[in-house]
Amino acid sequence: MLDFMGLMKQAQAMQSKMAELQGQLDQTLVEGEAGGGLVKVTMTAKGALQRLAIDPSLLNPEESDILEDLIVTAHAQARAKAEETLAEKMKEVTGGLQLPPGLKLPF
Repeated sequence: MLDFMGLMKQAQAMQSKMAELQGQLDQTLVEGEAGGGLVKVTMTAKGALQRLAIDPSLLNPEESDILEDLIVTAHAQARAKAEETLAEKMKEVTGGLQLPPGLKLPF
């Protein structure tokens, strides 16, 4: 019975850390860029877009497809950084505990 109580305490501590992590992820910003920095996307580690910066040299209506591609690329890079940040923070919270395959925590 003592093992069960210890396990419950660990679960409660992890739940508290997860709530704290949620707040941190809302405040953590990641940036992706494309075209040598001509397009930059800034988002939270939870994936909320915060800023899109486009160099004025790209604002040529005849080349809008290039701009669209650069925006998508910058967003994908920022998203990858957000996922990497999330994975690092999760390791801190779980203490390196390996979660079963397919188990996703509520993010």
